[in-house]
Amino acid sequence: MDTWDFFSTSLVSLWLHRFYIYSVVALGISVWILAQFLTTKPQNKGQKSSRNPASEGTEDKLVNGHATLQAKEVFVAGVKIFYGSQTGTAKRFAKDLAEAIVSFHLPVEVISMGDYDPDDCLAEETSSRNICVFLVATYTEGQPTESAAWFCRWLEEAASDFRFGQTHLQGLRYAVFGLGNSVYVDHYNTVGRNVDRWLWMLGASRVMTRAEGDCNVAQSKRGSIEADFEAWKAKFLTRLQLLCRGEKKPCSGKCKKGKCKSPGKQNKESSSHEHGASEHENTEAVELFETSSEEEADAEEAGGTNSVIDVEDLGNIMSHMKKAKRERELEEDVGTGLTGENTGRKEESERREMITPALREALTKQGYKLIGSHSGVKLCRWTKSMLRGRGGCYKHTFYGIESHRCMEATPSLACANKCVFCWRHHTNPVGTEWRWKMDQPEMILQEAIENHRNMIKQFRGVAGVKAERLEEAMTAKHCALSLVGEPIMYPEINRFVKLLHQHSISTFLVTNAQFPDEIRNLEPVTQLYVSVDASTRESLKRIDRPLFKDFWQRFLDSLKALSEKQQRTVYRLTLVKAWNVDELQAYAELISLGKPDFIEVKGVTYCGESSASNLTMANVPWHEEVVRFVRELAGLVPDYDIACEHEHSNCLLMAHKKFKIDGEWRTWIDYGRFQELAREHQSSGGARTFTAADYTATTPRWALFGSRERGFDPLDTRHQRKNKARDISGC
Repeated sequence: MDTWDFFSTSLVSLWLHRFYIYSVVALGISVWILAQFLTTKPQNKGQKSSRNPASEGTEDKLVNGHATLQAKEVFVAGVKIFYGSQTGTAKRFAKDLAEAIVSFHLPVEVISMGDYDPDDCLAEETSSRNICVFLVATYTEGQPTESAAWFCRWLEEAASDFRFGQTHLQGLRYAVFGLGNSVYVDHYNTVGRNVDRWLWMLGASRVMTRAEGDCNVAQSKRGSIEADFEAWKAKFLTRLQLLCRGEKKPCSGKCKKGKCKSPGKQNKESSSHEHGASEHENTEAVELFETSSEEEADAEEAGGTNSVIDVEDLGNIMSHMKKAKRERELEEDVGTGLTGENTGRKEESERREMITPALREALTKQGYKLIGSHSGVKLCRWTKSMLRGRGGCYKHTFYGIESHRCMEATPSLACANKCVFCWRHHTNPVGTEWRWKMDQPEMILQEAIENHRNMIKQFRGVAGVKAERLEEAMTAKHCALSLVGEPIMYPEINRFVKLLHQHSISTFLVTNAQFPDEIRNLEPVTQLYVSVDASTRESLKRIDRPLFKDFWQRFLDSLKALSEKQQRTVYRLTLVKAWNVDELQAYAELISLGKPDFIEVKGVTYCGESSASNLTMANVPWHEEVVRFVRELAGLVPDYDIACEHEHSNCLLMAHKKFKIDGEWRTWIDYGRFQELAREHQSSGGARTFTAADYTATTPRWALFGSRERGFDPLDTRHQRKNKARDISGC
């Protein structure tokens, strides 16, 4: 009972004093909460400050029906630069870009597409956090270069194969820079555009818009492909720096009235690291038809704010933009008084130079003496040979040219073909019309003669050089307008030819048979050549790789124009074994079309390995094979016969039988008589004409086909190389 009484009394006491008890408990809890708050806040603060800002952003994603917290990966682990190159430009750009990336302290790797297996390795880049850069060139007929062929084929097949799907390369981040030439209108930068599209179709994400470099200096946005690349490289390095910091791509700054008018593009940029299915659906049109910021602004004005543009309407919009640009230019001309002649001067002043700094450097290394912005001279090896008394070239044997007095020059380094056997390895520019700045012919001729003399002077005192020939060589007597390019493209070619004749310099002009109107309008030259490298449309396209779409019709029209010329005309056939040596009947038909006075048949010269051509020594015919070809061809054209031979050049000359007078060949040229006829023609304003028969000369016996000398001038001494391989056959 005592225990129960004590317990009851205690409970009653607690109940009576419950208010105080509650107050004490509440105070205790409050003190504890305050203590916890004061002790944990500084700690959380320190943890937050130690976190990397680039890893703060998180997002909830739905994976297999469950919400997961995933951090965005915005850091760059390294850069891989893939290149597909034929002439070495893309490879050079790749190395240049790699050197610039090294300053970012990032691992960088330069990879040839030919040494990379995309089937085994490309998918690994989806999780590597690398940036993949593709520098790809477009080659013949819009095809990839040989080294990039398999890589591009794999991408194309994967992009169209349902088994890979649209997320096969999701996570791969890339940028594309294409190398092309806008002269090839139908195939300009085709490979770069395709690689960009195929990667996108496989789920990869662009880190920046595709860029394109243009080898055509007349159309290049910055004057050369090197300048195009440098501009793109600067943008890429800026973008790479932002990616390394985890920053998003900023707005282009083209927004109007404070409101961005390109939500599609903004969407694409803000989610460039998340390439989900929704992005494929919402930004497909923007991705496939990307434009520059300026073009976007114009297109938006044409289509209206936030309007949806159909693919069918793109042509109309671009036409509208071009029309508006022309109207603005016309208004500017009228406002400034630049009309008529003044407008022409303005256009001329805005044209770019044909020779870019990079091209100038490359040609100078090859021994060219460049003149102005589009011309050049070079010393021929046969000039050096004849200075030493070691024999002249085949033109000396066939036509009496003094090789040591011959100046090899051109007023136009540009060409309309990219022949597989080009001995210039395609370092010269290409084009179908004159779109560059133009130098005057007087300046070109003056500097050409001066540069030629300076190169001749360098042989003064050289062992073996004959003093009398060195003095003769100081005055050029002949000009071979066949150095490189297409001299007939030069708008002032007729004035240039007249100036040469006024200096008593004969003219041998070579054209590639793509400019029939220019051939018809050409003033008389000593001898006019047309390169006939193939006899069918297919083989001409394969060998010469012409730029014109209607190249075959132009070729035929050029031969017809040649048949109308009264002065000496020549077909120059270059035989490439396994390419064009089996087209005898077709060649015979072309001969009947152009009716040339002479036909030179020469085996192709192998000038060493070139990335621009797959020509090898196996394509060079033996001299006996060239002789057999000429014999068979002569049997198909009864009006022609074999006249001369120059074994050293692997070359033979067929001549029309009208040049065989009284059983004597007259293939040589009376150069003094030609100069008289040319002066009479000029002084009469073209009224006095003359023909090839008016300035012929007798061909010496040693130059004739079948002679013991086989075309080597007996006045000279044939020089045999000391390291020539000995005959170890025992015969």
